[in-house]
Amino acid sequence: MRTTVTLDPDVEALLRRAARERNESFKQVLNAAIRDGLRGPAAKAAKPFKQRTFNLGKPLVDLTKALTLAAELEDAEAIAKMQRRSKPR
Repeated sequence: MRTTVTLDPDVEALLRRAARERNESFKQVLNAAIRDGLRGPAAKAAKPFKQRTFNLGKPLVDLTKALTLAAELEDAEAIAKMQRRSKPR
C-alpha cells in the first residue's frame, strides 16, 4: 500500500543511517522499524548486551598516581573559579 507520511528530520536521518549500515532500502528499514515498534518490547528477541572493547596500547604517561593528579587538577580549577568570582569588576 502506498501512503504519504511526514517524518521529522531526525527520524529520517536515523532511518537513512540504518539503511546504509544494513545495506537495505529506506522502505525496508522503515517497515521494519514500524513493525518492531508496533510489536512492542515483549515481541523482540533481546540479544545479550556485549560491550565492545579496544586495545588502547601502552599508556603514554604513568597512571599509578592518576587519581591523585586528577584530584589536584580539580582542586586547582576550583581555586581558579573562586578567584575569578571574587575579582571586582
